[in-house]
Amino acid sequence: MTQVPVVYLTRKETISACHRLHSPHLTDEQNAAIYGKCNNFWGHGHNYTVEVTVRGPVDEKTGMVMNISDLKIYMKNVLMDKLDHKNLDKDVPYFKHVVSTTENVAIFVFDELKKEMPKPDLLYEVKIYETDKNIVIYRGE
Repeated sequence: MTQVPVVYLTRKETISACHRLHSPHLTDEQNAAIYGKCNNFWGHGHNYTVEVTVRGPVDEKTGMVMNISDLKIYMKNVLMDKLDHKNLDKDVPYFKHVVSTTENVAIFVFDELKKEMPKPDLLYEVKIYETDKNIVIYRGE
């Protein structure tokens, strides 16, 4: 019996969104001390680069782990429709009570993608570049 190769397939997208790092569980002074300039009352924005990786066996009939056109649609439904050009704290209900750190954005994207995908077990990783130097990876753990 031949072992089916497992392949990782990644698609990248860029979104723009603004937010303010502010926790309702902390005082204004604590928020300012922890989040610094990211706690600015008026918020600030990012051009996030989001990489979504699926992992699975290569289908012997199609030669694919997943049709990249399908992954593109799932990512559009989550990233472009729900997050792009949005104020995360005001426009995305999930962030009404969750601090909109990049860590929590990665969790949100991962969970929302799983809801979109007919085979959610293929979703392996969401990697978000908040800046060139700040990167968050979430694998559903």
